[in-house]
Amino acid sequence: MIIVPKEKPVIEHMNSYYLDIRKLIEHYQGEGKSGCIYFKSPSAEGVIFFDKNDLLSGAFQDKDGEIEGIDIIDRIIEASANNGFAVSVYYIEPDRIYFWSSLNNAEVLYKDLSTDFTDLNGLTKKMGSEKLTGYIKVSIDNGKEGGLIFFHDGQIVGCSCSWEKEKLKNTKADLELLTLKSKESGGIFNVKTISLKKRELFGHSENGIQKGISRTIDMIQQLLFIFEEAVRKNNKIDTDFDILLKRKFVEKADEYGFLDPFALEFQYTGGKVRFTGNASDKQLSNGIAESVKELADDLGILPLLLNDLAAWKKKYSQEIDDFGVVI
Repeated sequence: MIIVPKEKPVIEHMNSYYLDIRKLIEHYQGEGKSGCIYFKSPSAEGVIFFDKNDLLSGAFQDKDGEIEGIDIIDRIIEASANNGFAVSVYYIEPDRIYFWSSLNNAEVLYKDLSTDFTDLNGLTKKMGSEKLTGYIKVSIDNGKEGGLIFFHDGQIVGCSCSWEKEKLKNTKADLELLTLKSKESGGIFNVKTISLKKRELFGHSENGIQKGISRTIDMIQQLLFIFEEAVRKNNKIDTDFDILLKRKFVEKADEYGFLDPFALEFQYTGGKVRFTGNASDKQLSNGIAESVKELADDLGILPLLLNDLAAWKKKYSQEIDDFGVVI
């Protein structure tokens, strides 16, 4: 099953015979966009995810099965040149592109849960409390109908139902109908999660190898993501978050050399961290945490940020203690 956020496409029904896929992607990257190219034929389908700088991942499914990863992007492009795929392009917000690009790599958390033992409403609440990042796949009446419920850190971020032609929506009515149909006709639920190991792949470098691919990178990435959201929600802050962060990094570069924007050792773009320097996990964590705390204080949003970080602090309490992180 190839998962893409099937909202309104930017463009659709193009024939892959007549397309240069790499140039198509470069066109949208040149506009500073992130998103995916979706390929569909009667016998196969595939997807390539990209942000404004990189090709992120791909997935391909045919009669021989499904494969995914960055290494199979060339295979998808080659197959598209030799087969008549219908091609669609979807934009995805930068703060969501790494979520969607990793869903095809999600791993099973709970398998074949039946309505004989649980109900969808209860399962949805449970996944919220467990801070699921992934999705619940719902199969109703032996697969005659179904849907997907997508979660990001426990929050429902979309719902795709078969009777809506799998369009991505986020309405209470869709969830209620999915729950009702599963009760009336019987349902099977499979829960998949983006594991820590998979999410660390978000921080790959240009050559596929990054210093510090670890839980530390994940911790820092989530800290910056939460901070960015707090800044964006504040209507009084009209300067772009990237500019504010880089200015603060310049201030801290004498103490933490890896933060020098011109050195390109540490980069945070569109919700993704790349780190190719030699700093220890402790140095890296403290450099970022100090920068975030100081900038939040400068912007007058430190109390609000600390409130938003409550769950983050709990999740990474061991690392915070080990590295002496203060925020």
